[in-house]
Amino acid sequence: MSAPTSDAILERMMALHPKIIDLTLDRVWRLLDTLGNPQNDLPPVIHLAGTNGKGSTQAMIRAGLEAAGKRVHAYTSPHLARFHERIRLAGDLISEEHLTAVLDECYAANGGESITYFEITTVAGLLAFARRAADFTLLEVGLGGRLDATNVISPAISVITPVSIDHEQFLGDTLAKIAAEKAGIIKCGVPVVVGPQPDEAMEVIETTAARLGVPLIAYGQHWHVTEEAGRLVYQDERGLLDLPLRALIGAHQVQNAGAALAVLRHLGASEMGCEAALANAVWPARMQRLRTGPLVAAAGAAELWLDGGHNAAAGLALAEVLARLPNRPTHLICGMLNTKDVTGYLRPLAAEALSLTAVSIPGEAATLSAAETETAARSVGLTSHVAESVAAALQAILTRDPECRVLICGSLYLAGHILRENG
Repeated sequence: MSAPTSDAILERMMALHPKIIDLTLDRVWRLLDTLGNPQNDLPPVIHLAGTNGKGSTQAMIRAGLEAAGKRVHAYTSPHLARFHERIRLAGDLISEEHLTAVLDECYAANGGESITYFEITTVAGLLAFARRAADFTLLEVGLGGRLDATNVISPAISVITPVSIDHEQFLGDTLAKIAAEKAGIIKCGVPVVVGPQPDEAMEVIETTAARLGVPLIAYGQHWHVTEEAGRLVYQDERGLLDLPLRALIGAHQVQNAGAALAVLRHLGASEMGCEAALANAVWPARMQRLRTGPLVAAAGAAELWLDGGHNAAAGLALAEVLARLPNRPTHLICGMLNTKDVTGYLRPLAAEALSLTAVSIPGEAATLSAAETETAARSVGLTSHVAESVAAALQAILTRDPECRVLICGSLYLAGHILRENG
């Protein structure tokens, strides 16, 4: 009989707990203890939480460290096309053979006990990291922070990117409650880099840091970042950096770049490393221009873009990006999950798009129906349509406007489907 694949083991793991999200650390601690507590053997950890910008900030930190010759582990979620994207060992995506082995080991060690998919796969990532030499480990929180499965480590530095309203059913219905969950990654005495925050969130973070005796490295107090004359200008107590604009597009990425630079400067990075952080970072489905594949071929003279942002703050950031792009008629193809604030996401986009074609996300039980998304789009003033698929939506748009800009947006799950199908 052939050996199981990583996909087969991941499918088994989905059956170990009835809830997709069930925030507690008890199950994680139990499994880690069974495996010999690999979280205690990691290379120095940089732990990132926040509502928006975690992945982009992590990508820039990694690019800066690797430019300095450092070997960097990285953990992120969710994946887009393949689970392997979540675990990067010393710079390389984990191999199928290695992933299968470490998942199988964790599954066996768990002994059939209740544990969520994210919890057991996070433990698998930590186990893989502990067994491979590296200089740093970058860990991105999955949801919240205080009770997230990644919050079992002793970090060298923590990072909190901008906090906004999202996942209210798990984290709370106010910015203060959500910020308290994010601030749960702050550890006694460990420095924390803090990106731009609403006052309500910043107050919670500052109170938590003061209680734990944590040195803050906060935007607007200890570092500043702006875009000036097509350059990125960063300043802290070590001096000023005047750098080429980053590879990742959007004013919100200036803020993310600032947080990444604050981390790198704290770690002693050179100006060359800081420049590489901006120039070399790659983060798919964050205002990504698609240039190859069957959808691009079908688009002809039209531009095709992809973005996975999915909350109100992401909608604002995306609208700002669209406003700054060269003038061209823009049409949206949008699919969202039913747990998201669809009107909050779409409202700022209404001023930048001529139309929206709604689709359901293939294979996602929690997808918002295309009809529901279309209704929400109409409610914020968008000319809206419904299509059975992204391909059908694209064809209909091109029939009306063959040289336009088309942005596929609304969900990382939709973005992942596009990257798999268009690969």
